[in-house]
Amino acid sequence: MSTLQHPAAGPTGPATVTEATTTQRDPRDRASRASRSARTRKPVDGRKVKRSGLLTAVMVVFVVYSFAPLFYLLVNSTKTQASLLSTFGLWFGGEFTLWQNIVDTLTYNDGIFVQWLGNTLLYVVVGAGGATLLATIAGYGMAKFQFPGRRAVFAVVLGAIAVPGTALAVPTFLLFSQAGLTNTPWAIILPSLISPFGMYLIWTYAVDAIPAELLEAARMDGAGEFRIFFTIALRLLAPGVVTVLLFAVVATWNNYFLPLIMLSDPKWYPLTVGLNQWNAQATGSGAEPIYNLVVTGSLLTIIPIVVAFLFLQRFWQSGLAAGSVKA
Repeated sequence: MSTLQHPAAGPTGPATVTEATTTQRDPRDRASRASRSARTRKPVDGRKVKRSGLLTAVMVVFVVYSFAPLFYLLVNSTKTQASLLSTFGLWFGGEFTLWQNIVDTLTYNDGIFVQWLGNTLLYVVVGAGGATLLATIAGYGMAKFQFPGRRAVFAVVLGAIAVPGTALAVPTFLLFSQAGLTNTPWAIILPSLISPFGMYLIWTYAVDAIPAELLEAARMDGAGEFRIFFTIALRLLAPGVVTVLLFAVVATWNNYFLPLIMLSDPKWYPLTVGLNQWNAQATGSGAEPIYNLVVTGSLLTIIPIVVAFLFLQRFWQSGLAAGSVKA
């Protein structure tokens, strides 16, 4: 055979046809192929990963937009009242007083912030926890039991979802005022127990998450409906229950308008109304601005929500692929 059809015997041997052709190619062609391989990388499983500069830019803007308020709280919680008003809001300046601000926030006005925090936890644990439990039971029943009037209940639930909570605040206040429950914790807890969206979410999730054959097998084995719900259905509904729980916790934790009209005694205020009261001290004839404590209190307020989200997200991750693979 010809020498051009075989590779060279050593480093100094003659070039093959392929090598000669590659050597004669335009260097710009090789640069273009290298650029394409850099943009499209192959992971271990062999799939191609496409990169988009536009999507990356959009995500960067979204991340900055989401974290800018948190960064503002963190930065300004380290400032005194004077430096808070005289320095740039998105960077540190003046004396670092984060720990002193935290102590002042927790001890100001005989520790009223701690009492507001306890009130908020009470409303969240009883109100949001009860709302999640009721929504789970009702949604499971609507999904797995047939009964007369089921379509009417479905229409009522959808209608309740469409009504904003602020529209019901005044009628709820009048109702609770007639019952003598205003200015009590029940004025916040009882309305929080109703979650039409949570019920609808559990309803739609339970339709596919709980196989009817599994329930029939449990009934044939002699298990009662309550035992089936708490030992079988509740475990399969865990991702949906956690989602409803987090929605209810965030809604109750950030609830402002309902406590504002229901409560007049500061000892029952949640954090939202209490911090707004502190912020209002900067206006009026006897103004006493404590903006540094308001900002520090706001920072302390969001920490439990962030912790709850980080703790509960693993339940979402465990349920993302549920039902996506056929047996």
